[in-house]
Amino acid sequence: MRLNPAAETIAESDDVIRASLGGALPPPLLCSVAQLTGDLSLLRDDLRFDPAKMLEPDGGYTPDQLALARDIAADALIQFRNSGAVAAPDPDRATLLRLIAFASGGEVDAEFLPLLEEELALNGNDLRAPDWNARDIAPDRNFNVGIIGAGMSGIAMAHRLNQAGIAVELFEKNSDVGGTWVENVYPGCRVDIPNHFYSYSFAQTVDWPQFYSTQPVLQDYFASVVEETGIRKYIRFETEVVDAIWSDGDQRWTVHSRDAAGNETTSVFNALVSAVGQLNRPKMPDIAGIEEFAGASFHSANWDHSVELAGKRIGVIGTGASAAQFIPIVAEQASHLTVFQRTPPWLLPVFDYQDDVPEGTRWLLRHVPAYMRWNRMWIMARTNNGLLPLATVDPQWQPQDKSVSALNEFLREMLTGYYSLVVPDDALRAKVLPKYPPIAKRVVLDNGSFPMALGREDVTLTIEAIDNINANGVRTSDGVQHDFDVLIYGTGFEASKFLTPMNVRGVNGVDLHEQWGGDARAYLGITVPGFPNLFMMYGPNTNIVINGSIIYFSECEAHYIHESVRMLLDSGKQSMNCKVDVHDQYNEYIDTGNRAMAWGVSDVNSWYKNEFGRVAQNWPYTLHDYWKQTRTPNEQDYLLS
Repeated sequence: MRLNPAAETIAESDDVIRASLGGALPPPLLCSVAQLTGDLSLLRDDLRFDPAKMLEPDGGYTPDQLALARDIAADALIQFRNSGAVAAPDPDRATLLRLIAFASGGEVDAEFLPLLEEELALNGNDLRAPDWNARDIAPDRNFNVGIIGAGMSGIAMAHRLNQAGIAVELFEKNSDVGGTWVENVYPGCRVDIPNHFYSYSFAQTVDWPQFYSTQPVLQDYFASVVEETGIRKYIRFETEVVDAIWSDGDQRWTVHSRDAAGNETTSVFNALVSAVGQLNRPKMPDIAGIEEFAGASFHSANWDHSVELAGKRIGVIGTGASAAQFIPIVAEQASHLTVFQRTPPWLLPVFDYQDDVPEGTRWLLRHVPAYMRWNRMWIMARTNNGLLPLATVDPQWQPQDKSVSALNEFLREMLTGYYSLVVPDDALRAKVLPKYPPIAKRVVLDNGSFPMALGREDVTLTIEAIDNINANGVRTSDGVQHDFDVLIYGTGFEASKFLTPMNVRGVNGVDLHEQWGGDARAYLGITVPGFPNLFMMYGPNTNIVINGSIIYFSECEAHYIHESVRMLLDSGKQSMNCKVDVHDQYNEYIDTGNRAMAWGVSDVNSWYKNEFGRVAQNWPYTLHDYWKQTRTPNEQDYLLS
């Protein structure tokens, strides 16, 4: 997969140019063409994005507006080709503000502009790269960092530290990079964030085959980034970290790891980064007799492709995000499929969810270099603040069992209308229509394939509780025995069990998991008191629900961590240990925010909450809020020694 490719020369006919713009929406199209040509007259007020219409088809643009925007953009590109295809100079600050305001539908706060400039990375300018190098600020000091995990976060971290001249070593338990995109190989596995946002700001590509790409494509993307950045040589594959021990005397971390052959190795690091994420340990349900089933059985995250599904009686336990992706495919193979549902998910209609990127859009991406970046920025502008109010609780709103505010009720009504469209059968719709507030648990993107699969004559959806699993299948609480040849568990992950199963010991030998007691917390989701120089990525309360891409958070975390290393080198200190009061005040702020969100007030079961009922996963504020908090580590937040 090509990363940050150079633009191709526009030499096609007028008709090809016009046809290629047929699927483009005005904000990214007009901004990218205006930047390319320098013609700011394209940014017409009657074509400016209206944030109030963000949930409407085509961003709320009418057919006439779409046609007008595409016509004037095509005219500008044709003129650009005819005049020698000389790109305009990079936009100055005033021009950039005007472009961003047009795409976002409002004036841009000056405080918000640096974030957007980083996200845009116009002309490949990597504004998030470290502006320092260890050789310059501490030439006589050897500082190395161990990174656990070579998935999405670990790759970003290794790249940034490598840019800063910091020695890194990555431990990866799998045989290749990509984390969840290596492990989850079930049929239909794909991302649920648009790829032009679910990608690194420093590694954009025009080669996405679909808007929401499948697992093999995503794994290829991360492998391409590893090759392009040159960090593969620092990765120890098929090597799992067993424990990490902090030495108060040496002020370093000792890491014990074990490879696939059982060989154990000891490594020592000045700092340690856990990039194992939240969704890396499959969760099996607590059902009596689960070991007694005589047929083939497996979790979706450990899909057994050796099991033949064609013509088999298959049971699927779970209807979450993963199950919704593989159930339509399994349904086509099974002689009969029975799906056991505990809690139905809210379905969010995304009609291009499985669609290929049209050839015209591919042409636009290849020939107008800034289009992919403005498209990414437009996605971010819509999700940074725009959707968060839909999940925000209005304390005066009653009742709150089905919605938590007027906006949340509007969303509930809109989604309910979608169910009426895609689930015409009244009896089935009564089973699949949620009775809790939208966004209280993870929503599932849908183009109609999931409810259509549940409505097949050879598919049964049961909402009876499972009493037990036995040799022949599943017995439900109504006494019915369901016999199967194959059982598939779509039951999610042990999301709240951070850093398991590693043994991690900090100051005075304190065990991290004992300190947490099952209720993981961290300052910024990154550092924990008593565990100096230990940093986490995708740690507690850094999951985002409705307002962006987790890659964005990983880039923020990587920035904070490499700036923390810089702080240690600049100050001549060996370690930084988060202060308890700073940590505790921050977590009060997080808990307060989550209590004001749909997922915090609803009692619906959700992986967002830990065993104590506290939301240990989610970030309840804006993307900009997290960006501001992770710009520069504050020495006053830490005990430096």
